[in-house]
Amino acid sequence: MNFESTENQGMISDMVRDFAERNIRPKMMEWDESQTFPKDLFHEMGELGLMGVLVPTEYGGSGFGYYEYVTAIVELAKVCGSIGLSMAAHNSLCTGHILQFGNEEQKQKWLPELATGQWIGAWGLTETNTGSDAGGMLTTAVKDGDEWVLNGSKNFITHAISGDVAVVIARTGEKGDSHGMTAFVIEKGTPGFSGGKKENKLGMRASETACLFFDNCRVPDANVLGEVGEGFIQAMKVLDGGRISIAALALGIAKGAFEASVKYAKERHQFGKAIAEFQGINFKLADMATKIEGAELLIMQSAYLKNNGKPVTKESAMAKYYASEVSVQVATDAVQIFGGYGYTKDFPAEKYYRDCKLCTIGEGTSEIQKLVISRQILKD
Repeated sequence: MNFESTENQGMISDMVRDFAERNIRPKMMEWDESQTFPKDLFHEMGELGLMGVLVPTEYGGSGFGYYEYVTAIVELAKVCGSIGLSMAAHNSLCTGHILQFGNEEQKQKWLPELATGQWIGAWGLTETNTGSDAGGMLTTAVKDGDEWVLNGSKNFITHAISGDVAVVIARTGEKGDSHGMTAFVIEKGTPGFSGGKKENKLGMRASETACLFFDNCRVPDANVLGEVGEGFIQAMKVLDGGRISIAALALGIAKGAFEASVKYAKERHQFGKAIAEFQGINFKLADMATKIEGAELLIMQSAYLKNNGKPVTKESAMAKYYASEVSVQVATDAVQIFGGYGYTKDFPAEKYYRDCKLCTIGEGTSEIQKLVISRQILKD
C-alpha cells in the first residue's frame, strides 16, 4: 500500500485550507458561541465539490475516492471540527446511503441536489432509548397501499432541523430482527415529518443536532432504499465508511491542536527560553506527533481498502477507535501546553478539547468499536 499523497490530494488540501482560513476561521467562534449552523457556507462548499466528494460526476459529484475525502475532512477539522463533522455526515451518511443502495431513478432524483450542496442531508438511525442498541428501535413504518406510514422519533440527528432530505431507518418487522428494518428517503416538508429542539452541546456546537419526529408521516413506496427489511444491514455497511470519516475528523482536530501547540511552545518563553526547549514540553510534542502518525496510517489503510472494494469493517473500526482516542489525548496535552491560556476561549486549545470528545461517541462509541474489532478477529 502506497500512502504517498497524490496530486489530487495536494490540490484538495491547498484548496480546502485556503477556503477554511478565509471563510471559517474568522467566524468559527461566533458560530460556536451562538450554536449557529452556517447553512450558506455548505452551499459554497458544494460549489467547490466538497458536498459530493465520493459521488460520480454523472450525478453532480466530484468523483473522487477515500484518499481525497479524508484529505478534505482533515483540512476542515484542523480549523473547525463542527464544519468537518457536518460535511462528513452529509457525505458519508445521507448521500452515501443513497449512492450505495439507491436505484438509478433515486440516484438521479436526489444525488445532484445533495452532491452540489443545494440540499443538506440528514441520516436517522439513533433513538432516545436505542443508541448502541440500534436494532431495538421503536420507530415503525407500516405499509398502507402504495405508501408507508411512519411513527416515532430519532435522536441526536445531524441537520435534523436544516436538512432538506433525510435517510431514515424504521422498523418494518419484529423488534430486534436485523432483517426487520427498512431505509426510507423523506424530503423536508412532508406532512408529519419535523425537526425538534436543537441540542445544547459541549462541543461541535456549529454542527446542528436535534430530534426528528414522525407523526403519521406518509412516504411513497418509491422512497424505499433497496429491499424492504434490509435497512439495518445497509446501515451497518454505511457506517463502515462513516467510521473512516469520523476517524479523519478526529485526525484533523488532533493535527490542529498539535500544530497550535508547536507554534505556542516556540513563542511562549519562561525562565529565559521557549517552553519548547523544556523536556516536559518536547516529550509531550513527541508523543502527540507519534500518535497522530499512527492514526493517519490506520485511516489511510482503511481508505485503501475502501477504494479497492475490499472488506473494511475491522480496519475502519480500528481507525475510528484509535484516531478518536488519540484526538482526545492530543487535545488534552494541547490544553496543558497552553497552560492557563489553554482554558480560555481567546486561544484555540479549548475548542479542540471540547470538539474532539464527540469523535469517541458518534457513529459508534469506542466501546462499540472494540466490540466490532474483537468480533471480526474471532470470526477471522
